[in-house]
Amino acid sequence: MTDSPATRCGYVAIVGRPNVGKSTLLNHILGQKLAITSRKPQTTRHNMLGIKTEGAVQAVYVDTPGMHKNSDKALNRYMNKTASAALKDVDVVIFVVDRTKWTEEDQMVLERVQYVTGPLIVALNKTDRIEDKSALMPHLSWLQEQLPNAQIIPISAQQGHNLEALEKVIADQLPENEHFFPEDQITDRSSRFLAAELVREKIMRQLGAELPYQITVEIEQFKQQGKTLHIHALILVERDGQKKIIIGDKGERIKRIGSDARRDMEVLFDSKVMLNLWVKVKGGWSDDERALRSLGYGDL
Repeated sequence: MTDSPATRCGYVAIVGRPNVGKSTLLNHILGQKLAITSRKPQTTRHNMLGIKTEGAVQAVYVDTPGMHKNSDKALNRYMNKTASAALKDVDVVIFVVDRTKWTEEDQMVLERVQYVTGPLIVALNKTDRIEDKSALMPHLSWLQEQLPNAQIIPISAQQGHNLEALEKVIADQLPENEHFFPEDQITDRSSRFLAAELVREKIMRQLGAELPYQITVEIEQFKQQGKTLHIHALILVERDGQKKIIIGDKGERIKRIGSDARRDMEVLFDSKVMLNLWVKVKGGWSDDERALRSLGYGDL
C-alpha cells in the first residue's frame, strides 16, 4: 500500500513593475480570467488571491499591483504599499520581469525581493518575443548574480509556454499544510468586486492613453432574479471631460464597454447578465484618502 502524497499549501506572491504580465500569468495558471489585464500600466490596484488546487497541492497566488516610482498621489501610495505588503508572510515569491528590458522600477523591485528569505523565482516573461536570443544569456547571468538564491525560469504567460515547469517548482517549494480553501474556490474576492474590475478593464482597454488613472467603478446593485443577474455599476471620474470621453459620441463608447463587460461576466458568473452603467463626476477621489477608503482601497 503506497502512502498518499502529503498535502501542500501556501501563499505565492507575484510581484514586478507595472505591465510585465503578472495578471496574465495568474489567469493562465488558473485556466480562467480572474485578474483584469490591459496594455496600460498599473491596471491592477488591489492584491487579489487566485487559488489553484490540483490533487494534494493548493497554491494561493497573490496578484499584486505593479510597484512604481510615482507615489505622489494617495492611490499610488496605496498600490505600492499593497504590493510591498504581499512580500511578507508568503511562502514563495515570483518576480516577473519582461525579457531583457530593465528599468528603474525593475531595479526598485529587485532591491525589495533580494531580502526575501524564502524561495524566490524569477519568471522571465515574454521570451517568445525576444528577437535577439544572444542577448538573453548575459541577462540571465546578470540576474543570477543579483539574486544568487533565485531560480530563473523563462516563460511566456500569454502563450502559456513553460508554465508547467514554473508550477512544478512552486509546488515543490510549498510547505506541508492542510489546504486553506475548499478545492472548488478560485478567489477570495466577492462577485461584486470581480464585476467592478471587469467594467474597469473594458474602460482601460477602450480608452488606453485617452484616460488618466482617475477612474474607479462601484457596484450599486448585484441581484439574481430568476435566471438573470442584474448588475448596476457606477463609473466614477474626476472631471466632466472624462465623463464625455467614456460616454462617447451618442453613447456609443459606453454601450461598447457595457457589452464587452457583460460578455465576460456571463462566462465568469455562468448566468445571463443585465448590466446597467452610469458615469458620475466625483472630483479629487484618487488623492482623497477618506474617499479611497470608502471605495474599498483599504488602509492607506
